[in-house]
Formats: sequence, structure tokens, C-alpha cells
Amino acid sequence: MFGYRVPAPDEAMLISGGRRGLGGAPFRVVTGHGKFVLPVFRKVRFLTLSMCESEVVETCVTKQGIALHVRAVIAFKVGNDTESIINAGQRFLSDQDQMSVLTGRIFAGHLRAIIGSMTVEEIVTERQKLAAEVLDTSKTEMAKIGLIVDSLQIQSIDDGDTGYIDAMSAPHKAAIQRQAQIAQAQANQAAAEAEQEAARRQAEYARQTAVVKAEYSAEVDRAQAHAAQAGPLAQAHAQQEVLAAQTELAQRQAKLRQQELVAEIVKPAEAEAERVRVLAAAEAQRMKIQAEAAASYDRVALDRMLIDQLPLIVKEAAGGLSGANVNVLNGADGLGEIAAGLVAQGLTILDSVRQNLNGNSGNNGNSGGSGSGGNGQNGGGTSGHNEGGGRLELQGPTAAKPEDDGRGTGSGARES
Repeated sequence: MFGYRVPAPDEAMLISGGRRGLGGAPFRVVTGHGKFVLPVFRKVRFLTLSMCESEVVETCVTKQGIALHVRAVIAFKVGNDTESIINAGQRFLSDQDQMSVLTGRIFAGHLRAIIGSMTVEEIVTERQKLAAEVLDTSKTEMAKIGLIVDSLQIQSIDDGDTGYIDAMSAPHKAAIQRQAQIAQAQANQAAAEAEQEAARRQAEYARQTAVVKAEYSAEVDRAQAHAAQAGPLAQAHAQQEVLAAQTELAQRQAKLRQQELVAEIVKPAEAEAERVRVLAAAEAQRMKIQAEAAASYDRVALDRMLIDQLPLIVKEAAGGLSGANVNVLNGADGLGEIAAGLVAQGLTILDSVRQNLNGNSGNNGNSGGSGSGGNGQNGGGTSGHNEGGGRLELQGPTAAKPEDDGRGTGSGARES
């Protein structure tokens, strides 16, 4: 629209003519919006609010009297408040490039003043402190002309040909060089160790590869040998199994033949031997029973014969007394005693004969049909002497046996 003006975002519109601005300023300040301006009656000018830059290159003398060449860069702008815009407009509106020149001169003066109160070591090591002090001392002065400083950077400090900074940094350089050499040596050592380790690993890998190849080759050879031997081995195993089966069959046939021999020869022989043994035992038992029966029959016959001969013995004993000269005392009692003595003598003779016969029968088993004895004993009779000197003779029948076993009859022999 004709007469309506709008400032840019980084500009301040200054309208002069008509009413005065804030605080009696010769112009009004408009930022961020448009304004209707009457032509001919009002005049409009624009002041930049963008960032500006000023470079300072100054030779400064330190507290130690050493000249230093300092290069710094200042970033500044017009303040956003109305007062700063008015102050800057009144000073730089006609020639806005003068803001950079004036700012450089202001900071050059403050920089010389601050460096003059510091040593080279402080300036070199504490650049931020130097920049902060320069900003603090120039802030009030910059605000008077409507400018604010965003930053101050010390870009370089040089002592020219004096060599002071180099000398100051020599120990550090030597230490750095020493550390660099040490680091280089360590790096070389590490590199050598790494190379050795790499070589060792390569050798180990080559060794393992050779071992694996050898194992693979040996395994292949074993597989080939096994494959080559598989046929003969299978045939040998088959023959071995055939031989084992034949051996087992032969063992079974031998065992069967052994069982047949046992059944055909051994068992019958054992049965025959058992039969013979049983027959022999039976025969022996039979003969023993016959012998015992014969001995028992002989004893019974002998006892019967002795009992039958007892009256004859007594008679013979009494006959021996008939020619003897006997004096009888005590009358009838004396005769009774003589008769009792004769009977007792006969019984004694009978017992003696029985004992002798029993003893001979037990010793020889009644073998030999006849016998003689020096004491008047034999198989068929016995004789004894009486007190009166008479002689008795005893005869009896010979005992017959159930079976004829070759033994003869016994007879008593007369003693003279």
C-alpha cells in the first residue's frame, strides 16, 4: 500500500519527522511490524540488527616487557532494546560500517591494557581469562554506543623473533618429544611383538594345517587299506565261521558218541558189576548164615549128647570106686557125700568138655571132621580122671551138618 512500510526481521525502522521518539529521540523506532508513513512529511531509515565482525591485530607489551603480536576477532551487534537502537542509530545510521572500525579500536585499547598487566606464561596458558577480562572492561563502553559483544576470540599470540615463547615451550617440547619417542618405541615394540605374534600364529596355523593334512592323508590311507582288505577279511571271517561251526558239530558228535558209549558199554558194565557185587554179598551172607546155623546146630547136638552121657559118666566114675579101698565115715552121711562128689565131678567134666568144644568151634569154624588133643579133648568125646585113679571114657554121636561141606564126623579116642 502506498506509504505503508515494514522493516526486515534483522532491521529496525527509524521514522523521523512528526512526533519525537522515546526519551526525546529525534525518531521513532519500529521493529517487527509495519507502519504507515506519510510521504514528504516523514522520512524512513533502516538500521541493521544483524551480527557484525571486527578483527583486531595489535602489538602489545606484557608485564615482562616482551612485545607480543595478538590477533583477535570480535562478534558484536546492535542491541535489541529501543535505547540501544537509538544510541546506535544516532552514531552509525549514516555510516554503519564505522561500527566495525570503532569496535576494533575500542577492543585494541582494552587488549593492550589487559596484556600489559599479565605475563607471557599467563597470556599463553590462560587465553580464556584474557578474553573474559577484555569483555568485562569493554562492556560498559560498548553499551554506550548501543552495541553488545557476543564473543571475543584470541586467535593467535606471537612474540616475533624474540623466541621467548619457543624457549618457554622447550621443556614441554622436550618432554613431548621424549614422550613421543617413548610412544614411538612402544609402538615399534608393539608392532614387533604383533609381527612376531602374527608370525607365530602363521607358523602354528601352518603346523596345524600340516598335521590335519597328515591326519587326513593317514585316514585316507587307512580307509583305502581297509577297503583293500575288506574282501580277504570277509572271506577269512567266513572261513573262520565255517571252521567254528564244523568244530562245534564235531564236539557235539563226540559228545553224542561218548553218551552212546556210556549207554552201550559203561552202563551195562556198571550194571553187571553191581549185579556181581550183589550176588557175592548175598552168597557171603548165605554162607555166614549157614555157618552160624551149623555152629548153633553143633552146640545143641553137643549139649544133648553130654546130657545123654551124664549118667554113663557118673556110672564110670562110680565103677572106678568099686575096686578101691574106701573107708566110709559117718555112716549114711558119708556115703551121701561120696555120691554127691561123684555127681559134681561128672558135671565139672561136662562143663569142661562144653567149653573146649565151643572154643574150637569159634576158632576154626568147625573145619576138619576130626581132631585130637593132648588134654583129652576132641571133636567127638573127652575123657577125664577121677580122684580114685579110675579112668572114664566118653563117646557120643558126631553132629551132622545141613549141607555136605567136606567135613567128616568126629570120634572120641580112648586114652590108655
